[in-house]
Amino acid sequence: MLLFVDNLTNVDFSYLDPERGLVGETWLANIRLHGDLNEQSMVCDFGRVKKVVRHWLDTELDHRLAVPARSPHLTLRETDDRLELTWQLDDGSHIFMSSPRQAVALVDAEVLDADSIARWCETQLEIAFAQKLEKLELDFSTETIDGAFYHYSHGLKKHDGNCQRIAHGHRSRIDIWQDGDKAPTLEKHWAELWRDIYIGTREDILHAVTLDGVDYLEFTYQAPQGEFTLRLPQARCYLIDTDTTVECLAQHIAAETARAHPNTDLRIRAYEGINKGAEAYR
Repeated sequence: MLLFVDNLTNVDFSYLDPERGLVGETWLANIRLHGDLNEQSMVCDFGRVKKVVRHWLDTELDHRLAVPARSPHLTLRETDDRLELTWQLDDGSHIFMSSPRQAVALVDAEVLDADSIARWCETQLEIAFAQKLEKLELDFSTETIDGAFYHYSHGLKKHDGNCQRIAHGHRSRIDIWQDGDKAPTLEKHWAELWRDIYIGTREDILHAVTLDGVDYLEFTYQAPQGEFTLRLPQARCYLIDTDTTVECLAQHIAAETARAHPNTDLRIRAYEGINKGAEAYR
């Protein structure tokens, strides 16, 4: 017998890729349980399925940086409850992060994609369910977006929850109206500008350095969960003067678009993942 729950929850996180670098992502989780009927004539109670899967994904993947533990691109050092990692990119540059252990998901894989992360999750979830099942299957899907979208990573140092982690991210659509009409050209501009980008706050820059001919920015801040440091190529960063909440991002897009297109009415709808975000007007 098969029990399924589609779009059970979504996860917002970032992962490391040799070419794309630090990739912000948002996936929908779909779960399938194979097994015999129990004394209640169920494979498993829907309430339990939702509770176990949501809790595990929220705790172990959501708002973390997913790292392929078996990748030759990775150098990792663990000290007590902290991790330091260096990720070599295909272009010869690197990404470095030092953070509390809880900000990282070490995935038992060489390459990260929806399939490899799902297989890792399945192994862990089988333990979390602690009941006999013939098979547990998990897969991830993305939101269908007809228009423009971007992948971005960031961290919110003032947040008291997991958003404070310096390298988590989102796959987000962007909607812009100019003088009341949809403006796909403007949407495409921001989607290209923020493709696989790290959006950082200028005041969080510890220093700028040049290593082996590559310009880097190093961000650092102290947050409730601990100290976070992230160094990555400057070309993969976009800087703003405010925090990087979706409210501030919507305001920034509105201000920059108004500067380039004065004397027009603008409505910006910026998303943070799926079905949530902020609007700004000019």
